[in-house]
Amino acid sequence: MPGDKSISHRALIFGSLARGQTKIHGLLESEDVLHTLEAMRALGAKIERGAGAGQWCVTSITAETACAPQAPLDFGNSGTGARLVMGMVAGLGIGARFIGDDSLSGRPMGRVLNPLGVLGVKTDSHNGCLPVEVYAGSQLPARISEISIASAQVKSALLLAGIHADGVTEVIEPNLSRDHTERMLAAFGANISSTVLSEGRHRVRLSGPADLTGTSVTVPGDPSSAAFPITAALCIEGSDITLQGVLMNPTRTGFIKTAKRMGGQIDILRPRKSSGEDIADIRVRGSRLKGVTTEPDMVPTMIDEIPALAVLAAFADGITQMRGIGELRVKESDRIARCEDMLRSMGINVQSGKDWLRVEGAGALCGKTISAEPIPVRTDGDHRIAMAALVLGLAASCKIRIDNPTSIATSYPGFVADMRSLGANLEIEP
Repeated sequence: MPGDKSISHRALIFGSLARGQTKIHGLLESEDVLHTLEAMRALGAKIERGAGAGQWCVTSITAETACAPQAPLDFGNSGTGARLVMGMVAGLGIGARFIGDDSLSGRPMGRVLNPLGVLGVKTDSHNGCLPVEVYAGSQLPARISEISIASAQVKSALLLAGIHADGVTEVIEPNLSRDHTERMLAAFGANISSTVLSEGRHRVRLSGPADLTGTSVTVPGDPSSAAFPITAALCIEGSDITLQGVLMNPTRTGFIKTAKRMGGQIDILRPRKSSGEDIADIRVRGSRLKGVTTEPDMVPTMIDEIPALAVLAAFADGITQMRGIGELRVKESDRIARCEDMLRSMGINVQSGKDWLRVEGAGALCGKTISAEPIPVRTDGDHRIAMAALVLGLAASCKIRIDNPTSIATSYPGFVADMRSLGANLEIEP
């Protein structure tokens, strides 16, 4: 599987903030990650490619050597890169202008800008969206920040802002979001701790100024990318595939747990550790699925896999309800709307609300060919909707045509080649 996107972003960012050199193995060389890489170079880090694919060496910048970029930092379609680096530049006390493509420019940045503003960071934005200007300022104070949503991006931005603060930076979230930042900061030598509070709330405490030291980072396989071949294998009778070296961090396994609850034959093989993270091989076989209800507290552990889960729901017997997924309205596209349209085009009974999706699965019947002509699916340039639609077409044995297949390179550049190697019939039209 390709390297995990979330960890790839963080390896570049923390490597740029750590003394000495950081060697990264298995970096995801997708468009999103490469935008973050170029942003680190613009801020003063020296980043060089190694001998093989995914091999990179990062030589750090410091608060003393960091420089304001000469041009705007362009993050393309990457919300993770933009939001994390906003916290980084605020902590360094330098100014920068953030821009992105049309999709990213419509996504909310206030969730990061507002808590940074409480710390004293001066910013300007276009109605809470890109372009965003972060102004140079003095050293930030160590503060307690309580955020209203479980968001790894917001939490990470605040921790990055606190790396150079004198004292303890504390972030409290309503429940645990992805903890890659905490794990990686610890691997780089930071004094950081995590505590579960009452009512499921979660607290992270970072002692600053943090003295980070360059290290070696091996990026595990991305479970969000893995969700798409997993979905194809579960829905296509007789399938039997094994995905190697996939990240099994507990904050990222919600999709696998849910697929198993639906009756999916999924075996976790050779569990092991890599660079402080849990990884394993995953064997998946074609399965008869049943509908389930997913609760809001599970959503942060599978937020990027909901489009794949929607496809599983179409092939399940009974009703699948996904609750508390309002965050999907402000992703690269309105993913709830796109999933609803995609499934309805296949004859599936589907309904949605502000933060929920209800799918009445057709079971194995969904696998029957319903049209000789290709069924068009609108993706709005969203890589995960594009992959979900193609997997739906494979499992349904009918032709699906998506617009803008190049968007898939945002997170999984090798998707078409990997799926073809498993027997999928995918064609890129001229």
